[in-house]
Amino acid sequence: MWQLASGIFLGWSLGANDAANIFGTAVASRMIRFLTAVIVCAVFVLLGALLQGQAGIATYRALSGVSINSAFLVALCSALTVTFMTYLKLPVSTSQAVVGSLVCMGLTQGRFNGEILGKVVICWVGTPVGGMIFAIIIYFLIGKFMNRLNLNLFQHDAYLRWGLMIGGAYGAYALGANNVANVTGVFAGPEMLTPFEACLIGGLSIGLGVCTYSKQVMITMGRKIVKLDAYTAFIVILAGAITVHIFAGIGVPVSTSQASVGGILGVGLVKGVRTIKMKKLYQILYAWIGTPAISFVLTFLFYFLFTKSGLMTGL
Repeated sequence: MWQLASGIFLGWSLGANDAANIFGTAVASRMIRFLTAVIVCAVFVLLGALLQGQAGIATYRALSGVSINSAFLVALCSALTVTFMTYLKLPVSTSQAVVGSLVCMGLTQGRFNGEILGKVVICWVGTPVGGMIFAIIIYFLIGKFMNRLNLNLFQHDAYLRWGLMIGGAYGAYALGANNVANVTGVFAGPEMLTPFEACLIGGLSIGLGVCTYSKQVMITMGRKIVKLDAYTAFIVILAGAITVHIFAGIGVPVSTSQASVGGILGVGLVKGVRTIKMKKLYQILYAWIGTPAISFVLTFLFYFLFTKSGLMTGL
């Protein structure tokens, strides 16, 4: 099944752009080394994909059931979109790219499901909002807990390092559970991949992206929106992980980038709005709006090219 190559490419793009954001704030604050972060992230992404990754696949199949060749086109256009945004060092939503492409295929083929799309869009809006709310709540709760422990400087540092590691592992697990459907969900169906096979291949391809091309997006997330210390980095990771895991249970793939940016905004609001670098934030917001639009247009152009030229049948 050569068409699966575009799904693997998409998984690599997601790992490079989305998955590494789980540890971006920890790496930027220099509490965890980059190599340690990517190894832990890749392992727990795969675990999350295998153990809880099948719920989102059903949502994508309901949005617009596609053939194997259409799945190839959806994954290819989504991957090209995310890779372009990664080149610009902007954290974007892979789920938005996939949905933009699926909507185009659904409208073109007359199989569009507006009700499912409405559910997905509501969850998109709720992702950064949820990250922001959880960050504000956790900031004060964990702060009170740490103050009661009355730790010295070395103990405080050790607690935070373990907190960042555990929170990042949990965030990676939640990402795998939630986002593996973005990668290979369109390839799961009759005469294609089984749900388990889709989760396994998707989880491995995401891990590959984390390990090979994620460092620059980590720096963007951790340093260029608001400067984070180790404590606030832990808050952002934990808030984003909780948010993404909740949506994994709902069965709607959402973006860890958006959850993390929401968490960073929550921390920025607590610490003072002046600490937020608004120019970089605006660039990221524009990228979020442009991602589904670019994926939609690319899919339409490739669909037109393939159907008119006869390069691919069965779309």
